[in-house]
Amino acid sequence: MLPGGRSVAWRSARTLAAALPESIAVIRPGNPALAEELRRGGCRVLESPDAEAGMGAALRAAVAATPEARGWVVALADMPWLPMELIRAVALTITAPDTIAAPWRNGQRGHPVGFGAAWREELLKLDGDEGARALLKDKPVTRILTEDEGAFRDIDTPGDLK
Repeated sequence: MLPGGRSVAWRSARTLAAALPESIAVIRPGNPALAEELRRGGCRVLESPDAEAGMGAALRAAVAATPEARGWVVALADMPWLPMELIRAVALTITAPDTIAAPWRNGQRGHPVGFGAAWREELLKLDGDEGARALLKDKPVTRILTEDEGAFRDIDTPGDLK
């Protein structure tokens, strides 16, 4: 839990949905409490049996569910400190269909990562726990320079909340 008694998932969903009202959260089936929490945060919830296969499968499910999208901004539930302005900046940068965009600081890529609509077919091929990392290895990424720690800070253990 974050200070104020809110969960990490709720805070991440709330910020994402405030920045991009059409946001979707992909979860494994069978967790109604998490689904409700994400809905209260403002996200549409998509239960995907393939989500067990990892980040790539979850991203594939979201892309498949949004065939008319002009692009996708991929944000992670364990990053509650992403600033709304940075999420919007990524979304605005991917209006060109062939663009990939991400926050950048001192040679390090952060989150969220955005993909223009031209990347749909590539995103639909994703699988496993790598997410879209394979796409980012050899494709040009438009860098959005930032000093905001929220783009680089995630929560993996309770100690990360400090």
